[in-house]
Amino acid sequence: MRIAKIEAFVISPEKAIGGYGRQQGGDRAAAKESWLVSTEVANPMSVYPRFKAHRDSWRPRWPEVGCLITADDGSWGFGTSVFGAPVVSIINDHIGPLLEGEDPSDIDRLWTMMMRLVSPYGASGLPVYAVSAIDLALWDLKGKQEGVPVYDLIGGPARNAITCYATGNDTAWHMELGFTATKLACPHGPADGDVGLDANEKLVSETRDLIGPDVKLMLDCWMAFDVDYTLQMAERLARYDLGWLEDCLIPEDIEAHHELRGKMTDVPFATGEHWYGVHPFVHAARHQLADVFQPDICWAGGMTACLKIADIAADAGIDVILHAGMNTAYGQHFTLATAGSSMGELFIGSPPGVPLTETARMPGVATALDGQIVPANAPGFGLELSLEDISAMSS
Repeated sequence: MRIAKIEAFVISPEKAIGGYGRQQGGDRAAAKESWLVSTEVANPMSVYPRFKAHRDSWRPRWPEVGCLITADDGSWGFGTSVFGAPVVSIINDHIGPLLEGEDPSDIDRLWTMMMRLVSPYGASGLPVYAVSAIDLALWDLKGKQEGVPVYDLIGGPARNAITCYATGNDTAWHMELGFTATKLACPHGPADGDVGLDANEKLVSETRDLIGPDVKLMLDCWMAFDVDYTLQMAERLARYDLGWLEDCLIPEDIEAHHELRGKMTDVPFATGEHWYGVHPFVHAARHQLADVFQPDICWAGGMTACLKIADIAADAGIDVILHAGMNTAYGQHFTLATAGSSMGELFIGSPPGVPLTETARMPGVATALDGQIVPANAPGFGLELSLEDISAMSS
């Protein structure tokens, strides 16, 4: 069997089904609007007043990307990523044609080829989003060819169900849904000074009072902090028994990660959402720069990259908890089969009052019930999509 065609396309925003938390609630009336609509979230651009109020004021509006791989026997696999036309171009105009005629079952070899192919313009960022989409489609195809779910291809279930934590600032709704762990988006960063520190602590304190001592609580700082601000925040928040502070620094500033790790002892540290390929994780593991790695399976290089990262992390005693892993079938299969992945993140952007079963998601993607997810056991990633469904996404 050989690859006959690799074709990427922009998923029409009207046809997008189940991105990272932008779920729409079906016909059920919401109790209130989602936290995503107006909540300020600290971010790298918060230091610029024009962009401070909401991160959607500056993030690119490129839509999601679909990637369809067809083998010469007519079988096919489907993967997704984000960032629209630039990623589609990398796949259709460069990587895809060069992989046609290759054996689609030799995924590790193809992944290495892809990472080398993009090296002239950087095996990081947008090129690795493209690699991710192709890699996930290859795993989907392989599972279908062998008639087994992808989690069986990567070692079989390491657990009966995945324990999830809910991300978002509608915490009372998360508790009502039965989650036993939750993560807040931090509203303030260095631009807000001491007032911001006070407000952040107040949010964490009130949330801890709301959820009680037995629910795990984390704080996502989304690349907004510097080392000094992170240390001040950690000192204030140590009393609230945080599971971790997350993604505090600009991801490329590795020296800052070293400095922070040498000074922050009060609170565990998680990062890696915006690291690509395996090399940043190799360095971070060697120097114990984090307690938790958080690659995104649709961004960091696909299933193959995340499996390599999991091996690196296991040798270093570091947990791997995918960024928004429970929002996709890809992340669900990885987490079910990876012993060193203790939880899964479900980003919830739908309004409180709308059951998760009624939010938009890709057909075949399992839904959390009482904070637990059991992925579909159909071949591949279990996506309930036909070729006609996939074709309709781009129209």
